[in-house]
Amino acid sequence: MKKSRGILSLVVTVVLIGLLAFTTTVGFGKSHIGSAKNIKLGLDLAGGVSITYQVKGDTPSSEEMSDTVYKLQKRVEQYSTESSVYPEGDDRINIEIPGVSNANEILDELGQPGSLYFIAQKGSDGTDNYSMVSSTGDAEKDYKLNKTIEELQEDGSIVLGGDDVKAAQAATREDQTTGQKENVVSLTFTDEGTTKFAEATRTAYAAGQSIGIYYDGAFITVPNVNSAIENGQAEISGSMTFDEADKLASTIRIGGLKLELEELRSNVVGAQLGEQAINTSLIAGAIGLAIVFLFMIIVYLLPGLASSLALLIYTGLVILILNAFEVTLTLPGIAGIILGIGMAVDANVIIFARVREEMTKGKSVKTALKTGFQKALSAIVDGNITTLIAAIVLWFMGSGSVKGFAQTLGIGIVVSMFTALVVTRMIVYAFYAVGLRSEKLYYRVKKEREPIDFLSKKKLFFGISIAVIALGFVFMGVNAGRGKGAFALSLEFEGGTSTNVTFNEDYSIEEIDEKIVPVVEEVTGDANVQTQKVAGTNQVIIKTVALELDERESLNKALVDEFGVDESKITAENIGSTVSNEMRQDAIFAVIVATICMLLYIWFRFKDIRFATSAVTALLHDVLVVLAFYAAARISLGNTFIACMLTIVGYSINATIVIFDRIREELHYQTRGTDLAAVVNKSITQTLTRSIYTSFTTFVMVAVLYILGVSSIREFALPLMVGIVCGAYSSVCITGALWYVMKKKFVK
Repeated sequence: MKKSRGILSLVVTVVLIGLLAFTTTVGFGKSHIGSAKNIKLGLDLAGGVSITYQVKGDTPSSEEMSDTVYKLQKRVEQYSTESSVYPEGDDRINIEIPGVSNANEILDELGQPGSLYFIAQKGSDGTDNYSMVSSTGDAEKDYKLNKTIEELQEDGSIVLGGDDVKAAQAATREDQTTGQKENVVSLTFTDEGTTKFAEATRTAYAAGQSIGIYYDGAFITVPNVNSAIENGQAEISGSMTFDEADKLASTIRIGGLKLELEELRSNVVGAQLGEQAINTSLIAGAIGLAIVFLFMIIVYLLPGLASSLALLIYTGLVILILNAFEVTLTLPGIAGIILGIGMAVDANVIIFARVREEMTKGKSVKTALKTGFQKALSAIVDGNITTLIAAIVLWFMGSGSVKGFAQTLGIGIVVSMFTALVVTRMIVYAFYAVGLRSEKLYYRVKKEREPIDFLSKKKLFFGISIAVIALGFVFMGVNAGRGKGAFALSLEFEGGTSTNVTFNEDYSIEEIDEKIVPVVEEVTGDANVQTQKVAGTNQVIIKTVALELDERESLNKALVDEFGVDESKITAENIGSTVSNEMRQDAIFAVIVATICMLLYIWFRFKDIRFATSAVTALLHDVLVVLAFYAAARISLGNTFIACMLTIVGYSINATIVIFDRIREELHYQTRGTDLAAVVNKSITQTLTRSIYTSFTTFVMVAVLYILGVSSIREFALPLMVGIVCGAYSSVCITGALWYVMKKKFVK
């Protein structure tokens, strides 16, 4: 790079940092486009809309409630991946959607969930099931039902139900005859629905009849059947705008619920954590980044400064992308960003460690920089792509907080690879081009470390790991035996009691945390109380573990005594878990598929399944150790637990890849007389500095969050710190040893 280009690169870097800083802090225009303040925040950070539906008719079964909750969860994720749906009592369902403030608008879009029926035009006796009474173009006005739903069911005239519809989407397609574009509703049926619809359309087509779609007491469309449809794919066409098609598709989707629901109440609720939690998280992030910057400059000198500037660009770009794609940010999302920062630092550490090695061999600064970036490329790409595969699988297959975590993690990985491989490289070469070429600016002379014999202690390391994991299972068993449960399950997993209290004054979120929550914690013994403030009222929703009748009475008395509350304005309901069984199954299945995909990628890249199996085994080791910590420390196990475990999985696999990359490189030079144990020890020793430095920088980010954060953030940060330490231990002491044992035991 010429000096003029170097100066230009540094100017571009400074301007870009300044522009990103301005965008992040201020934004553009009256609406402050791009500002960090415009990032959509989840219900835990910014509040949103809470809607309660009542089931019509008899009390539903638990299976019907579970199925309806799951389908509604999928439906409301169009507003935000962090939306949650959970049962309240035996016949109510709560929907919480973050980042919105207009409950009426959501209700209009969501619709009134009811029953959906596909009705044949004629019954088995040949009489019309429905008749056309006018021709306004509005199916609700134009058609009327001639029989009751019960009569139609007995007659077999209801050919499909809403639960036979797998998907309904609005689309625009081109008419093959006229070439004109028209708006349609595309339907996809379940396997059972495909069979039913094929039979119904064969009958209707042969007789030249229609099939009416009836929802919540009225027809929403009565399309003619133009052919027998055998493949489970159908289209509803006609003269309609795209908005009309979208509304029709939305109605059909929501009509797939097993239960009929009616709106009971809707509220705009405040954040669960409050502004203080957001401010302390931002301050913690800034302090953590400052410490990381200082550390990188002290350790790596001028390249450390380059990486710090690249990290500033990384942070600005991530915030910009969160804005652009309207990603909803919650605590699990913050975890994904923290992991992204850790991986961005890790990539720089890998590069600069390689540069140092080359300079130790006596190479010039320019040659060392070029070779260092080249040799670091494979480890960075493999580590990031492996984690990115996991993020993509979790995004497509997960739901709720898992999806939110995957979003921010995926964004962080892509941006970190770009900043490490492009931005950092450009800045370092620019420094060199403008005349900063002294070796002292890039490298401190150090004696090359002799390989440490890690493998000689492999039995000790394996023994410690097995003992810790076994101890975790002991804690789980003891806790379960005492009737406490193996884990301290939170509201998200176990459900609890929701108490709605109308206070005599309007408390802010901060005042609720400082004055009301301690009283509730003392009475209930619940250390993870969640609160929400209903906007425009003095009402506060207090969510705790499930309370017995005497505990509810004690809580009511405490609220009356402490705050002078009118006891008649206190109501309580049991609420179900926000993470349904189906969502748990989705999360578990997504993690299993992600793990298999990572295993296959590592196998493909390293051409040896022993690398893949030892990497996944070490990953399982880290998860079990952190699980043991959850059991022993009785830390509340909720949505943040999922995010914590996923973060550890991503962090662990990335650390392992770096060591395996070195082993792979060393194996290229092996001969028949090469000592395999020496290769492994040398590879671990060469990457030891990277393991320590990366763990330290990521640990610092989380530790500052723990020190400054509110109680719920501490509950999230503490096990994450344990996971980071465990990941560093397993990558250094377990993975290489596992591969060595497998290599010796399973030669082929």
